[in-house]
Amino acid sequence: MSQNIKHDCENCPVHNKANLVRLGINPENVDFIIALAGNPNTGKSTVFNNFTGLKQHTGNWPGKTVSRAEGGYIFNDKKYKVVDLPGTYSLLSTSTDEEVARNFILFGQPDVTVIVTDATRLERNLNLALQILEITDRAVLCLNLMDEARRNNIKIDIRALSRELGIPVIPASARSREGMDELLLAIEEVASGKYVCRPHKIKSKSAGLNHAISEISGQLMAHFPGLPNATWVAMRLLEGDSSIIEAIRSGHLGSLSPDREVTQPV
Repeated sequence: MSQNIKHDCENCPVHNKANLVRLGINPENVDFIIALAGNPNTGKSTVFNNFTGLKQHTGNWPGKTVSRAEGGYIFNDKKYKVVDLPGTYSLLSTSTDEEVARNFILFGQPDVTVIVTDATRLERNLNLALQILEITDRAVLCLNLMDEARRNNIKIDIRALSRELGIPVIPASARSREGMDELLLAIEEVASGKYVCRPHKIKSKSAGLNHAISEISGQLMAHFPGLPNATWVAMRLLEGDSSIIEAIRSGHLGSLSPDREVTQPV
């Protein structure tokens, strides 16, 4: 981690309080908001239970039948709220679960998104991880089920994976609490700004597509100054993502930069 350590914390926390309230989350009296994301059956709920213990409650996302679990913990005198997002294989908004998870990361802007993966099926999990890193540059990858990986003689180069993804990677086995202290520390470093992530970004080899993304990104930045993920939003627009189109038409996308004056699109 040492090459990415930074001791300037003036830009944290980064969570968007107004949008979190719209999403049914109360951000008051907490220092940082943490999202837990991952494919189904990666042990995400076990990680959540390790973090929160009995300090958790469940409900539904506003206007959805999708259940939501949230809880809290204190680490080094800071209060953290953890939101367990629905288990999904992608963030392309083709299902309600995907829409809920995507909108929370995009609009709520959690201070850290913890991506829980199955170490025995890592290649299947990286699709979601890379999509998340297109939206946020504040993430930690929890390489869960390492005990199963060892039993199956699966070896993973943790340092190389962290270097390629540009974020901390923490090997863990949540069932036995292996790696949980290290995971909490990594979350703190990213949330506080001590560790600056430099995530991998997918780059198209098509000059025409890159030009279109650049043009649309420029217009998005003109209408929504400070938008932290204009390239990703541009890609979703090119795909015809209806929820992103509606967010632009309504001006809701502009609330990602609540402290800036927003120019409404024509």
